[in-house]
This record gives sequence, C-alpha cells and structure tokens, in this order.
Amino acid sequence: MTPTRRQKIEAMLTDDPDDIFLRYSLALELENEGEWQAGLDILEILARGTPPYVPAFQMAAQHLVKHDRPDEARACLREGIEAARSQGMSHAAAEMAEMLMGLGAVGEG
Repeated sequence: MTPTRRQKIEAMLTDDPDDIFLRYSLALELENEGEWQAGLDILEILARGTPPYVPAFQMAAQHLVKHDRPDEARACLREGIEAARSQGMSHAAAEMAEMLMGLGAVGEG
C-alpha cells in the first residue's frame, strides 16, 4: 500500500523532527484531513518559535476564519504582521494586513 502524504511527512519528521517546513506541511495536511485543531496547534507552536515562522501566522488565521473564530484570527494576524516586520518580510506583513482589513473590526465577524 502506498503511504499517504501525511505518512510520508511524518516519516521525514522522524528523521528530522526540527524541520520547520515539514512541520508546517504536516499542519496543512492535518487541516486537509479534517484534523484542523491539531494542525492549528502545530501552527501556533511554529509561530511561537525563535524566530517565529511567519507563514504559520497567516495559515493559522485562515484556519481560524474557516472555523468561525474571527477574533482569534485578527489577533493572530496582528502578531504575524509584527513578526513579519521584525524579520524584514514586508510582503508577508502586507498580505496579512490585507487579510486583517478584510475581516473588519472586532465584533463585525
């Protein structure tokens, strides 16, 4: 039987458990399989890393919006914008700012 994408990622993580991109990929795969909270947990760990993994903020915010948690998504985006700016990632900061504006003010969504 051919291993699933998730199984392949998990096998690679066994060899290199600190690989940020593999951990990020696993989070996305978990979301695809309907295990969105487990995926979100991984994204939050990556966002709290040193340095914070900037793509994790935007993806976590997307998960939160999809699961009707817009206030948490806004907070995540605000943190992500700061992390992106501190790492000189102006494009990522602009993308998250645009998403944040699209969510509207607190209490609207």
